[in-house]
Amino acid sequence: MTEHILDELTWRGLVSQTTGDDALRDALSAGPVTLYCGFDPTAPSLHIGNLVQILTVRRLQDAGHHPLLLVGGATGLIGDPKEAGDRVLNPVDLVHQWVERIRAQIEPFMRFDGDNPARMVNNFDWTKDMSAIQLLRDVGKHFRLGTMIAKDTVARRLNSDEGISYTEFSYQVLQGMDYLELFRRYGCTLQTGGSDQWGNLTAGTELVRKAEGTSVHALATPLITKADGTKFGKTETGTVWLDSELTSPYAFYQFWLNSADADVIGYLKVFTFLTREEIERLERLVAEEPFKREAQRTLAWEVTSLVHGPDAAANVVAASQAIFGGGDVGNLDLATLTGIAKEVPFASVAAGSSYVDALVAAGIVGSRGEARRAIAEGGAYLNNERVNSDEQLLDSSDAVAGQYFLLRRGKKSFGLARIESN
Repeated sequence: MTEHILDELTWRGLVSQTTGDDALRDALSAGPVTLYCGFDPTAPSLHIGNLVQILTVRRLQDAGHHPLLLVGGATGLIGDPKEAGDRVLNPVDLVHQWVERIRAQIEPFMRFDGDNPARMVNNFDWTKDMSAIQLLRDVGKHFRLGTMIAKDTVARRLNSDEGISYTEFSYQVLQGMDYLELFRRYGCTLQTGGSDQWGNLTAGTELVRKAEGTSVHALATPLITKADGTKFGKTETGTVWLDSELTSPYAFYQFWLNSADADVIGYLKVFTFLTREEIERLERLVAEEPFKREAQRTLAWEVTSLVHGPDAAANVVAASQAIFGGGDVGNLDLATLTGIAKEVPFASVAAGSSYVDALVAAGIVGSRGEARRAIAEGGAYLNNERVNSDEQLLDSSDAVAGQYFLLRRGKKSFGLARIESN
C-alpha cells in the first residue's frame, strides 16, 4: 500500500502545522487536490530556503495533485513585512525582470505534462487593473483589524520603534486575495508555505471561507535550522542562492558537503528524493562510520544535481578531487574554475610571475621566506606537480583552461592564480 503523502511529508520533517490534520488528510485522500505555493521576487534569485517549498510542491505533484506555482509580480512590489524595518520598494521594471528569472528557476523542478501538469501563475495578472475602491469593497471588507494586528510579524513591528507602514501591513490582504482568486479560477483548496508565513496562509483560508462559504486548507513547513544554533542557508560569504552566478556550483556543493553529522540526515529528508531505506542506510553510516562522510557526499551530490544538473555536479566533484591532488587538473573547465576562484584564496598575476610571488599574493603563505621553506620541505605544488625550485615561474602555456594555476601548500592549503589579461 502506497504511503499517504501526509505521512511522507511528516516523516521528512515537512509538516509544522496545518489548518486541520484530519480534514487535510481526507481531502488529499479523496482525489487530486489543486494546491499553490507563492514566491515573491524581492531578489534576483531564490535561495535554498525557497527550495524547501519547491520540493514540497513537487512531492505533492508526484503524489498525483495539481500544483500552481505563483510568482508574485504584485506582492513582490510590496514585500512581506520584515522582522525589523521597512523593505526597500524596488522599481517595477526590476521586479518584473526578477519574476521571469524566478519563474525560470522554478520550472525545471516541476512536471508540465501528464495527468497533473504544473501551472505557473502571476498575481500581477489579477491585481494590475484593480482599483483601490474595488480592493477595499470586495476584499478589504472581509478582513478584521484585530486579526491583522495580531499576526506575529505585524505585532512585533507595531511594538518596535520603527513601527510598520500601511503598505507592508496590507501585504496579508494581497496574499489572501491570491488564494481567493486561485480558488475561483482553478478550484485551489490548499496553500503551502513556511511556518513564518502562517499568518498570511490563514489570511487566505479565512478570506475564502468568508467570501465563498467554503473551507480550504493550509500546510506550513518548519523553518530549517542547524543543530549548532547558527542560521541555515548562510555562509561566511552570505546567502546560498540557487543562481549559479550568485553562488557558484562549487560553493553550493561545498555548503552541503560541510553539513554537520547532526544535520545531514534531516537535510537528506528535506532536500532529496532518496527513499526512506536509502536515508536510513546513510543514517546508520553516520552513526557507525562518520569519518567516511558518505551521507554528506551523497547530500552534496543529490542537491547540486537537482539545482545545477548532473554535469555541473560532476565537474565540481572532479574539481574538488583535483584541487586536493586526487585528479587530473587538465580536465577542469573554465566555468568551474571561475566559480572556485570566488571561494578560495586567489591572486591575479602577470604572465611569467614566480611561483613564490603567486603563493604570497594569494595569501597561501605570509611571506616569500615562508614560500621558499615550503618548497624546500617538499610541500609546495603547482597544478598538483611538486615544485622543487624557488625559481619556478608561471608559464601561461601551463595554465589550466588557459587561465588558471592551482597553488597548494601541503594537503589542505590551496588557492588559485590567474594570468592577467593584457
